[in-house]
Amino acid sequence: MTLTPGAPVVVGPRDDVPANAGGALCQKGWTAAELLTHRDRLTTPLLHGEPASWGEALDYVAGRLRALRAEHGPDSVAVFGGGGLTNEKAYQLGKFARVALGTSQIDYNGRFCMSSAAAASIRAFGMDRGLPFPVTDLAQAEVVLMAGANVAETMPPFVRHLPRLIVIDPRRTATARLAWLHLQPAPGTDLALALGLLHLVIAEGLLDKGYIAERTTGFEAVRTSLASWWPERVERVTGVPVARMRQAVHALAGAAKAVVLTGRGVEQHAKGTDTVTAFINLALALGLPGRPGSGYGCLTGQGNGQGGREHGQKADQLPGYRKIDDPAAREHVAAVWGVRPEDLPGPGRSAYELLQALGTPEGPRALLLFGSNPVVSAPRSLAVAERLRSLDLLVVSDLVMSETAALADVVLPTTQWAEETGTMTNLEGRVLLRRKAAEPPPGVRSDLQIIQGLAVRLGHRFAAEPREVFDELRRASAGGIADYSGITYERIEAETGVFWPCPSPGHPGTPRPFLDSFATPDGRARFVPVEHRAPAEETSEDYPVYLTTGRVLAQYQSGAQTRRIGPLVEAAPESFVELHPSLAAHLEIDAGDRVRVTSRRGSAEGVARITDAIRPDTVFMPFHWEGANRLTNPALDPTSRMPEFKVCAVRLEAVR
Repeated sequence: MTLTPGAPVVVGPRDDVPANAGGALCQKGWTAAELLTHRDRLTTPLLHGEPASWGEALDYVAGRLRALRAEHGPDSVAVFGGGGLTNEKAYQLGKFARVALGTSQIDYNGRFCMSSAAAASIRAFGMDRGLPFPVTDLAQAEVVLMAGANVAETMPPFVRHLPRLIVIDPRRTATARLAWLHLQPAPGTDLALALGLLHLVIAEGLLDKGYIAERTTGFEAVRTSLASWWPERVERVTGVPVARMRQAVHALAGAAKAVVLTGRGVEQHAKGTDTVTAFINLALALGLPGRPGSGYGCLTGQGNGQGGREHGQKADQLPGYRKIDDPAAREHVAAVWGVRPEDLPGPGRSAYELLQALGTPEGPRALLLFGSNPVVSAPRSLAVAERLRSLDLLVVSDLVMSETAALADVVLPTTQWAEETGTMTNLEGRVLLRRKAAEPPPGVRSDLQIIQGLAVRLGHRFAAEPREVFDELRRASAGGIADYSGITYERIEAETGVFWPCPSPGHPGTPRPFLDSFATPDGRARFVPVEHRAPAEETSEDYPVYLTTGRVLAQYQSGAQTRRIGPLVEAAPESFVELHPSLAAHLEIDAGDRVRVTSRRGSAEGVARITDAIRPDTVFMPFHWEGANRLTNPALDPTSRMPEFKVCAVRLEAVR
């Protein structure tokens, strides 16, 4: 196929990938091609705000990196990636950080997405794969419990797979309106609710005792830990009536097949790992994981949310979902990379801790950023912006001038999804191939070419051709948890995707890894006792209302791309504040008023939307515009290092 620069790209759904529900796209998908030729596209490198040649820009960056590393050591340079990068880019970025830069300071925005669910899944099952079963298995279930996810707006085609639905959410979202049963807890109390549901399962004789005995360990410790979480106490803590809790557990236990799913709403907390663990404990008590048509799963939040965390752009990982402090893992990957194991750095700072350390005496002095916009997406974002401004060098690779790129010393224009080939791994662990469909504008380079250009200037040889990078990724992942070694571009295309782990060319792939055993040393899933605790920041006289954040249908992530698409802007033109009629009346706020929301970290404004779909003690703001994350709390989960995006204390006032 001959590709012509500037030729129009027509978007259509793939009907050969079962997860796409027979061929479906949301509004964001249908309009995705508009950005390819958008007037805001970056097409020339910018050096201190002025156009520069690629040679000038890359020479400048490489020279500054060499000088900073020589004066302050390799950890004076940091790298920040994204969950939307292809597998090839995520892999190469991790290799670049550890080999070309020698730095331990690399993490990515997926830390803000699925890290709590990943940590809980590894703790319980020995492996993290968002859905350890194909999406189409959901159609076999009679009941799905969905905690903290609004798929009707975040991934509408997914809704087609869902049976009878129980939704846990502080808001009556579009998804909750589709549900047979909606449980509406106060923000920050999902863990207490999960404990109460399991208490009821035990008290009402709904346990799958045979499954617990044959396939799990640790149940008695969990049973003991639940003694104080009787239903009436849980109702007082969460606000969810006991009768509704009882309905939920009887529906789950009475179904021949059932699934428990979690999303960001229960994961983005300083206790997110424990909250997900509590929902996994509930699923295990009912005998769900590892059974066809049943189980536990986590819903991904980014385009490559699964693959992006498997191959080394995370602070504590090497390719194949290996731990960077595992001597055997270091030896294997070092051999593929042609370096000594002892020359690989150790674990670095997690995403928020890395951003917080930028420009400080102990922290990095330079940051290379790919596929992320932390000025909008990071918690306590005003402080993050200050840290970015304090750097000696900020380099951003992006396709438009995002809020973060606007602060950069060097901006490098990069290709978009339709202009490059690469693999993505979807929420069910299926590795898919996305082929180049259009030529990029003249002067634009891919992230792989950018990484190669910097690596060469730093004295290293790196591939820039996606297939070559993927073949190296296959070797580096071999023998790891996320083993891609048996996956090739040809197989992906012939089989419409291949499920990992796939350890050899003749292996069929693994769509359901837990059918026979779990990925733990003894093959059994592990119950883990957890205890509820209050949000890191509770309401007070000065900040009497809870704020929770989330998405809307027509926008995506930090909005740097979607806020430039006409139909999406028309559908969702600006930020808003959703509040209950009783709260609005108390504050004398009318629908359409401009509202200022203030937390201990900053203020943001939005248009008032008054609705009884939200609790009277809670307000909601979408995070696609700069503002909402000025307010959010960066308190971190001790295990996953996930910030507490989903609950903080605020006050409101009308802007007159």
